[in-house]
Amino acid sequence: MIRVYNTLSKSKEEFKAVNPGEVGIYLCGPTVYKPSHIGHMVGPVIFDTIKRYLTYNGYRVKFVINITDVDDKLIAEANARNIPMSSVVAEMTADYLRNLEAMNVKNSVDYFPKVSEHIDNIIKFTQDLIDKGFAYESEGDVYFNVGKFSEYGKLSHRSLEQMTGEGGGMADRKQTPFDFSLWKSAKPNEPSWDSPWGKGRPGWHIECSVMSRELLGETFDIHGGGLDLVFPHHENEVAQSEARHGKPMCHYWMHNGLMQASGEIGKVGGRKTRTAEEGNIESQETDKISKSKGANAFGDMLKQFEPETIRFFLLSSHYRRPIDFSFERIEEVGKGLETFYRFAKRFEKITGHNFYHLPAAINRIEGDQTISNVTPSFPELAEYRTKFLEWMDDDFNTGGGIGVLFDLLRVLNKYIDDYKLETATGDVNRQALLIHGATVLRELGLTLGLFYEPPKEKTNAVSNELVGKLIGLLIELRASARKNKDFATADKIRNDLAVFGVTLEDRPSGTEWKI
Repeated sequence: MIRVYNTLSKSKEEFKAVNPGEVGIYLCGPTVYKPSHIGHMVGPVIFDTIKRYLTYNGYRVKFVINITDVDDKLIAEANARNIPMSSVVAEMTADYLRNLEAMNVKNSVDYFPKVSEHIDNIIKFTQDLIDKGFAYESEGDVYFNVGKFSEYGKLSHRSLEQMTGEGGGMADRKQTPFDFSLWKSAKPNEPSWDSPWGKGRPGWHIECSVMSRELLGETFDIHGGGLDLVFPHHENEVAQSEARHGKPMCHYWMHNGLMQASGEIGKVGGRKTRTAEEGNIESQETDKISKSKGANAFGDMLKQFEPETIRFFLLSSHYRRPIDFSFERIEEVGKGLETFYRFAKRFEKITGHNFYHLPAAINRIEGDQTISNVTPSFPELAEYRTKFLEWMDDDFNTGGGIGVLFDLLRVLNKYIDDYKLETATGDVNRQALLIHGATVLRELGLTLGLFYEPPKEKTNAVSNELVGKLIGLLIELRASARKNKDFATADKIRNDLAVFGVTLEDRPSGTEWKI
């Protein structure tokens, strides 16, 4: 049974699809006015993983991420660069999609709707709210009347006294300070569309209500987004959609924690925060990494770290917790990921099978059947697979799941050592069980979007072949020194190589090295 934490009820609930066997997920996407930064990858990676796990559990999942291509920030950026807004949109959307593809996300997203493609639907939706008495026109603007929706505040769990309304020049046009824009009247030299209320463009909140309805229906399963969107954006979506349709907008509101800058990397987006709490928007908002705080472009980060390393980093904690970001933290997590890569090479040397080509189960039922065949001979495989699934069933806890992957990895490496599978006398039957174990490891990794292909070999200016030969020569000299019981020389070779970043690993099959 999968349980999901619902922001609306502030509790974990059993997951039940609106339509049996089918799931609709809507995730609020970016306003494409600047290059993407790592904060923009958090939601897509998390909800892509949620889709993968639901698919693994037999659901047919439709995943939607919207693109906001009409917005004040876009207009300001186009004016600052003296180019059409459409050019900014095209450039930054391409950047965003490129980064999603690098993170192994793009192909799992079924729709990337743009606001500009849904203007007619937005106008109709707005008119329906007016006709139902939930909205009103004022000097070419249209506002939602918060006082008409009795459940306003139920998602963010705030009363009107705890809220602030839109200010600025619009304040005198509204009936109450809490009313929010559905349609904004046109300003000079800004993009606009014809409407019953004159030329103008949509408000921010109405856009997602319309696009989610068009692609997923009046009531769908999961609405996702960052914790900072609970109020006012998602609160206003609830009001608009439920006022118009008279039914819940979605069953589960899921909000991921925000990306926070650690002390050593504060220059890329905020001050140091050590007190940010799970689910606490005030503590997390303080140091959220954002474009406005000068966060580095994600494309630049990909020059320093492999995409799978970044994905592994983002999934290493529970999605509702704040993510403590620093380059040092990513490097630390990357070292953990390297242990899986070393196992894959070790596994191939022993068995002759490529770890990344193992025919892993693609769904839970198939995995259950496969594991039952090997459990009597290798019971740890079933034990750790069950633990992994329990973590993921409990509100998609990828952090707990990854912890189990490390446990399973240790078991597999110990199995190799205990039964001396790297030697010529290794038991063939034991090798077969090792293949089963590695297949289970890959099966579970794939549900997180990991271990699709081997990592790219890093290249250096110095010839890799020459480096390999020189290190091989030093390993031979060290082996000779050890044979002659000259341990001081052997230790010096190992220690000096470590200074240059070369690690030696002594195994029954010989000494291996890595940079």
